[in-house]
Amino acid sequence: MELSLQPQASACFLTHRPFSEGERVVCHLVRVKSGELVRYDVAETAVAEYVPEGSLACRWVRVYKPRKAGENPERELKLTAENLFMSLTDPSAELTLESTRLVQFLALMLERKRVLRPKGLAADGRQQFEHAKTKQLILVPAGELSPEFFILVQEQLAVLIAK
Repeated sequence: MELSLQPQASACFLTHRPFSEGERVVCHLVRVKSGELVRYDVAETAVAEYVPEGSLACRWVRVYKPRKAGENPERELKLTAENLFMSLTDPSAELTLESTRLVQFLALMLERKRVLRPKGLAADGRQQFEHAKTKQLILVPAGELSPEFFILVQEQLAVLIAK
């Protein structure tokens, strides 16, 4: 799965106020009417006023960190299953129920592709995976992979990959 997507915004989509370092930002992936998948970053203080104009694929909360000098935002423009997974499992991100489901599915998919290696359960009951390239340990909430789970994640994937 590969999609084009905007890198993190430096200002709130609604208020246009620049984010400050450490501010909580709610990130939304939305399939808009034109068929494009668009990322909207909204300050947590303004998120109650945000209504997606399209189908919401997932959302997560992260702490804003400005780009370092010389960092290339273009490298973030390709959204793959792997870097979507890495964005959603970033330690500063807080998952919603929908994005937790997506993370669980992506972990399963990336494990099959040998991008992730299972490392058992953590003390808190979450599944541990090792990212093959970086050797980073990633914790994923454990969940039951029931038929209902796959029906719900299929709806999210349909939003992500719809043409």
